[in-house]
Amino acid sequence: MKNYDTKNIRNICFVGHGGSGKTSLAETFLFNSGVINRIGKITDGNTVSDYLPEEIQRHISISTSLIPIEHMGIKINVLDTPGYSDFIGEVISALRVVETGALILCGVSGVEVQSQIVWDMMDERQLPRIVFINKLDRENSNAEKVLDQLKLNFLDARFVQMQIPVGKEADFEGVVDILQSNIPDRFKDDVEMLKEALTEAAAEADDEILMKYLEGESLEVNELKVIIQKALAQNMIVPVLFGSSEKNIGVKEFIQFVADYVPAPTPIEQKAALIFKTLADPYLGKMTFFRVFGGTFIGESIAYNSTREVEEKMGQLFYLRGKNQENTPNVQPGDIAVVAKLQETKTGDTFSAKDKPIVLEGIKFPLPCLPLSVRPKSKGDEDKLGSALARLVDEDPTISVGKNTETKQTILSGLGEMQLDIVSEKLARKFGVAVETEVPRVPYRETIKKQVQVEGKHKKQSGGHGQYGHVWIRMEPNPESDFEFTEEVFGGSVPKNYFPAVEKGLREAIAEGFLAGYPMTNVKFTLYDGSYHSVDSSEMAFKLAAILAFKKGAEQAGAVLMEPVVEAENKDSRSIYG
Repeated sequence: MKNYDTKNIRNICFVGHGGSGKTSLAETFLFNSGVINRIGKITDGNTVSDYLPEEIQRHISISTSLIPIEHMGIKINVLDTPGYSDFIGEVISALRVVETGALILCGVSGVEVQSQIVWDMMDERQLPRIVFINKLDRENSNAEKVLDQLKLNFLDARFVQMQIPVGKEADFEGVVDILQSNIPDRFKDDVEMLKEALTEAAAEADDEILMKYLEGESLEVNELKVIIQKALAQNMIVPVLFGSSEKNIGVKEFIQFVADYVPAPTPIEQKAALIFKTLADPYLGKMTFFRVFGGTFIGESIAYNSTREVEEKMGQLFYLRGKNQENTPNVQPGDIAVVAKLQETKTGDTFSAKDKPIVLEGIKFPLPCLPLSVRPKSKGDEDKLGSALARLVDEDPTISVGKNTETKQTILSGLGEMQLDIVSEKLARKFGVAVETEVPRVPYRETIKKQVQVEGKHKKQSGGHGQYGHVWIRMEPNPESDFEFTEEVFGGSVPKNYFPAVEKGLREAIAEGFLAGYPMTNVKFTLYDGSYHSVDSSEMAFKLAAILAFKKGAEQAGAVLMEPVVEAENKDSRSIYG
């Protein structure tokens, strides 16, 4: 694949609800551009875009795929994103590096929840967008119904219908472009009406054409094309196209529309690229996807990570199409490429010139909210599990890994059950670490309900020096403090040098709890009496005596589990629900 000038590059992101046909559409793009000679099917597991084993097994996209095609001197970088909310981080990062979003809708189900979520994301970025109503060959598909849903759900958008679907359901056979020259007679009235609506919506994008329109002059097709380009780039209109990716109907027209009307990248003056995706490959190492915003990046050179203020050795640069690589010596402004085996760089970082550093706007990912405890099936794999999880966190910033120091569990958190299931599968497939999962234990606390006085005596004789420690301890509830230890010993019944051993024993005992192994809190302990032996007493003996006293006292004092309390912090991170 040759390098393209910025003006001849188009970056577009396929977004929408799961099952709307985004991956099938990307596959048909490849077929129509001559990259493949047979259209793969998701059900057969042979599409270019969905190549990960987890995707093939589930028949869904879980990772954004880069699908570049070439069409009449234009390079179109398609980012095919997942449609399920568990993988919304993939959508967020892809939308950050394109000039246009393409909302793909199913002609049967229409506007669904995920469609609304990604629309709000595009609104937030003020991203120009196109709507492609897909699967119009299906039973119960209805283009007019979906158009009405669009207008009802997105009141601020000005949808302009660029085509007329020909036929319905099984009889769907094509589309009529309202700007084409040979309009069949039966569509001429509808075409004129749609042209008028288009002109009214888009004319404001060009002052000269607007004046001509307001003066009642008819606009030429070339003038209409100009205002479509400008109005789309300014997010003033949302063009609506129709088709069936499975039957390859309307897809050629969609490709041509992208080439003709989608805005080309606008390079910035400074050299800069944004890392928007990372893949952890056990053989190739870390694969880093980047979009160039300014300047040219050259392979086999030193790159400066201005986010982390470190230099990275860039190896061979390559374009990626699904899992297939094609080497390139350099990457031009506006283009998207991949480099492998970077050491320090993470998703959201910026590459720039070291002498003119710049940090681009990063990527805000939602915080993981569903925790799961993971442990290796093989006891010797603890270190291996930690390393593998660290690499998967690099790959997906919407998961996190932490250690609950109280329950001693490794906690993997993500956005949904499917995402966490897939992480578990990747651990086994990519890194050879099979894991068991369970719901994390709640770190409860224990306490006591009433005051008691208890005796603890540790006495052992086995020839020679024995062991002797004897204490009387008062235990009582203490809401003001987690742990308090005092002494009221009179007459030297317990020597002062054994007081720290008694306290140490009590601290160790409350850490283990009494009822269910949870730490005990809000208890005051008072050492008030006891006895000792001049030869057999020791710090260890008094420590063990204190532990025995605790166990008796906890039972007598009515030990109970406390209601769990969680401290919540409101952080500035968008919800996956908009």
